[in-house]
Amino acid sequence: MNKIGRWLAAYLEKPSGSIQPSTCTPELLAATIRVGDVLLVDGSSRISTAIKYLTQSTWSHAALCIADDSESIEPSCSKVTLVEADVLDGIRTIPLSHYEHLHTRICRPVGLNPEDLENVISFATGKIGHQYDMKNVFDLMRYLVQTPPVPNRWRRKMIVLGSGDPTRAICSSFIAQTFQSIRYPILPNIFFEKAKQPQSKAYCDEVLQIRHHSLYVPRDFDMSPYFKIVKPSLIKAFDPHSLEWDEYLSG
Repeated sequence: MNKIGRWLAAYLEKPSGSIQPSTCTPELLAATIRVGDVLLVDGSSRISTAIKYLTQSTWSHAALCIADDSESIEPSCSKVTLVEADVLDGIRTIPLSHYEHLHTRICRPVGLNPEDLENVISFATGKIGHQYDMKNVFDLMRYLVQTPPVPNRWRRKMIVLGSGDPTRAICSSFIAQTFQSIRYPILPNIFFEKAKQPQSKAYCDEVLQIRHHSLYVPRDFDMSPYFKIVKPSLIKAFDPHSLEWDEYLSG
C-alpha cells in the first residue's frame, strides 16, 4: 500500500497547469522573510490543484521559515531555510530558492518573543524525518480524478484527511501543530461564557478553544487575525509615481 501511495504521490507532484509567477524578486523575498514566518505557496502540481479546489483558495502549500538571511548585505533565497511536509520526502528542510519563482505570501505571527521563536524552531525541526500521511494521497487522488460537485460547507471536512499517526503529517496541519505547541492562535473556535468577574461591565467573556491541527488548511494562515500579511514590495518606501509604464494598452 505504501509503495502504491508513493507512486501516486510522484504522479500528483507533477505540474498540471500554468504557473502563477512571483510578484517580487527573489532578493526582495529573501530580505523580507523572517524566522517564524509562514510562507504560503500557490503551487501548480496536480496535488496543488486538488488542495486548492477543496479549500477554495489560492494557496496549496505552507512552509515555516526557521533560518533567515535578513542581516546579509545581499540576502539570498538559497541561504534562507524552510521546513515543510513534502508528499514524497516527508518533513524536510529546503532553501527558499525552491519557491522563489512561484506566487507566495508571507504570514507573520505577531507578538512572539525570542524564546517563543526558539521553541517553534525546536518543535518543527524535531519532526524532520517524519513521513507524509499516504492516506492523504489516496483521498486527494480520488477528488482529483473525479472532481465532485461538493457544497462549500463540506469541503473543509473532506480535507480533514489522514490516519492520525503522529509520525505522519500534511503541510498545514504540521505547521498548525507547531504553533499550537506554544499555544499561539491561528483560527481558534470562539465561544462566550458568563463573565467571571461580577463587577465586569461585560456580560460575557470571550474564550478561545484550540481546534485540532488536522482541521487547518494553508489559507487559514492568510485568514488568521493573528498573522500579519507582509508584502515584500511594500517593506521599503513604495512610491507609485516612480513606476515606468508602457503606454501601450494590452487587450
